[in-house]
Amino acid sequence: MIAGAPTRADGLAGLDLLASAVLLVDASGAITFANAACENLLESSLRALQRQQLHTLFLNAEELIKLCQQALAHKYADLRQDLTLERSGREPLHVHSIVSEAGEWGIVIELRENVQQLKLDREERILDQSQVNKELVRNLAHEIKNPLGGIRGAAQLLELELPARHLTQLREYTQVIIKEADRLQTLVDRLLAPHRRPHIVGDVNIHEVLERVRSLILAEFPTGLTIRRDYDASIPEFRGDKEQLIQTVLNIAHNAAQALSERIEAGDAQLVFKTRVARQVTLAKVRYGLALDLHIIDNGPGIPPQIRDRIFYPLVSGREGGSGLGLTLAQTFVQQHMGVIECESRPGFTDFRILLPLP
Repeated sequence: MIAGAPTRADGLAGLDLLASAVLLVDASGAITFANAACENLLESSLRALQRQQLHTLFLNAEELIKLCQQALAHKYADLRQDLTLERSGREPLHVHSIVSEAGEWGIVIELRENVQQLKLDREERILDQSQVNKELVRNLAHEIKNPLGGIRGAAQLLELELPARHLTQLREYTQVIIKEADRLQTLVDRLLAPHRRPHIVGDVNIHEVLERVRSLILAEFPTGLTIRRDYDASIPEFRGDKEQLIQTVLNIAHNAAQALSERIEAGDAQLVFKTRVARQVTLAKVRYGLALDLHIIDNGPGIPPQIRDRIFYPLVSGREGGSGLGLTLAQTFVQQHMGVIECESRPGFTDFRILLPLP
């Protein structure tokens, strides 16, 4: 520790109660103190930080140093600025900084993570990954589709050439080939479906969509499952493809109902359809004044941690026997409506959130 550097015992322990990161820096730029939130944000201990200068902490610390110099010159009461602070070998920090002069303590730097910027970066990564996935799936499906037709045709011709005395016995094998080829063909058609189907736009009432899905789910799971409505009746109609939106909500709700199998047997399974209006929302880098905020919530076991970050990837399924296409199609349809789909999950609570722009 630097001689004379302030410690938590010097009356600074109260700073550890703050959720935002706080750094104390002296006039030379040496770091003299960091609260617990700052240690977490910078992934470094107070002892290690007190050995560093501000210019060594970040690769592009020039702007932050300039703010500190202005604070020392008493040009402003405090200076606020959004910064992206780059670090060697680590993810850059998107923060809102507040710099002020604090007398004997030197300069106080408060850093708050810019949640909106983090959200935009995450949505951009998801969008890019989705585009890559769609191209990969489309190319793979076309490569599979051509030989499948040949395999099925060859099996049918082979069946015609079977000797009569062994027809019944050997036909079983040719039928296996034909049926498996048909099953794969169906899978390939589902992979290609979002790219082939035209986008039919009309006026959509989201609550009509939800009521349609509700009736379909309850028809398949008539007992043990409750579907609760929490609607905002003020949500206006918007332009969209009603059938695609029905399929989107149905895929998510059906997955949830299947994951609720144990709770359905116990009689306490619950799905919640919740609609709200979100204001001033950025979707795919475009700012909208109003957006539909739709939640599909269940009280099931949650999504397994090992696939939580990959649930929208094609052919990834948390259920044995699942095709892994339902959520991929849902994401594709939502993106075709200029929206985004997100998921939060933990044991006992899974929330799929769909945001769509409203007029």
